[in-house]
Amino acid sequence: MIVEIKVPSPGESITEVEIGAWLVEDGALVTKDQEVAEVESDKATLTIIAVESGKIKILAAEGDSIPVGDVVCTIDTSVEVSQQSQSQLPEKEEESIQSTPLPSASFVNRRRELKKEEQSQPAASSQQPAASSQQPVTSSSQVKVTSVAKEMMKEHGLSVDDVLNGLKRLGKKEVEAVINTPQTVAANQVIQQKEASREIDRKRMSSLRRKLSARLVSVKNETAMLTTFNEIDMSFVMNLRKKSQQKFVETHGFKLGFMSFFTKAVAIAATEFPMVNAQLDGDEIVTPQFVDVGIAVSTPKGLMVPIVRNAESKTIPQIEAEIKQLAEKARNKKITVAELTGGTFTITNGGVFGSLLSTPIINPPQSAILGMHNILERPVAVDGQVVIRPMMYTALSYDHRIIDGKDSVSFLVKVKEMIENPERMFTSGQDVGELLLGI
Repeated sequence: MIVEIKVPSPGESITEVEIGAWLVEDGALVTKDQEVAEVESDKATLTIIAVESGKIKILAAEGDSIPVGDVVCTIDTSVEVSQQSQSQLPEKEEESIQSTPLPSASFVNRRRELKKEEQSQPAASSQQPAASSQQPVTSSSQVKVTSVAKEMMKEHGLSVDDVLNGLKRLGKKEVEAVINTPQTVAANQVIQQKEASREIDRKRMSSLRRKLSARLVSVKNETAMLTTFNEIDMSFVMNLRKKSQQKFVETHGFKLGFMSFFTKAVAIAATEFPMVNAQLDGDEIVTPQFVDVGIAVSTPKGLMVPIVRNAESKTIPQIEAEIKQLAEKARNKKITVAELTGGTFTITNGGVFGSLLSTPIINPPQSAILGMHNILERPVAVDGQVVIRPMMYTALSYDHRIIDGKDSVSFLVKVKEMIENPERMFTSGQDVGELLLGI
């Protein structure tokens, strides 16, 4: 029976995908639920799954653009897949290198039997040395053999060639033994100058990166983008995180990061300054009554922005769990288009790569994006004294057509206040003392 595998629909707005890579060869045996191909849309990279076991026939080449719903491959289910074929890859790389085992007991016993036969035939044994003397010197003559090894080989009737022929597996110890020899160490200490090259590597941009490039250029050309900066003392959040990390992991099963604090702070600040959360739709300003925060995630295929929806109504543990889940799905190419669609505000963290300061580009049709950066200890003035504090520069890029300077600066200051005073997240950003006094 021939089963057709069609291109699944990534989303309503996507009518065509591109074959990014085939994970199996044409004519290979595949098993049910095995990933056979990667397809790229202008929003995400998805995988095609084998619905049945059998022999696959590929109908589209890598790089081809295929309409959604078209057949990209077929599976012949009449071809049985053996248990050996189902294990596509060994669990360990070491096992894949081992093609032949070390000399076994049966091998040694066979050598002993051959030795006895030679001893029982004097004529043949007398001719053996002469024949051996005529053989050319092999590489085994250059192998260093310890005295212990010689005794073992003599006991079992083995020669150096026998051991080398039986040794078909290279392990960690063998490689380290060669590396640590004086000759190898001396050779490694010699600086090898890289040879000059004029070669050029050229490859086609993926559909996702092409779409991303077009969006970035359109943002620069179609928005009045401006960036405002501030710095945040991270010592309060860092101390809270360090103090509560162990109990947090025991309670929730995962570690606490900084992104969840910023996501919650942004959601609260956006409710106070709704224009930062608004969007332009023609001549109209659309202001959502919810805050869906996009978290920029760097993947091998390009930048993706999964969405944490209704961040204003979620707790920090809920936000942290969702961020980790979405980021993992994005990097493993398991994320859906629905999880990437929408969003009213975006946070990007260049600090994980060591960025000190940057001007992030707005993610359309949104009107603002917050950039987090590296945390570095710097001298700051606190109560008239110079102290060392872990500081982070933050940047808010915004569309000046819809967001005024007052709102953008006040928004970033509000985020700063909540990160420096995390307890304010329980009071919608208000000062605890003022709230208690009713002022």
